[in-house]
Amino acid sequence: MITRTAVIGASVGLHARPAALFAQAVDDKELDVTITFNGEEADAASALEIMTLGVKHGDTVTLTCDDDSAAEAMDELAAMLATDLDAE
Repeated sequence: MITRTAVIGASVGLHARPAALFAQAVDDKELDVTITFNGEEADAASALEIMTLGVKHGDTVTLTCDDDSAAEAMDELAAMLATDLDAE
């Protein structure tokens, strides 16, 4: 299992646009990734599930994936969360 943490850089947190961009990136990588915040888990490939977590700017989330060969992809996804996805 691979785990990464990330501090959310999007000024609006993981709401509509940032959540959709992140979920699409996870889906494009074809990995089964879970995002966890305050003990709640969501499918990271689902923008709707991500938004239900209520993650705000500056919050820390944890990404997990069971595919041990996905370290590089998980690094990229964590780095993506640290950027302001709403500004792009």
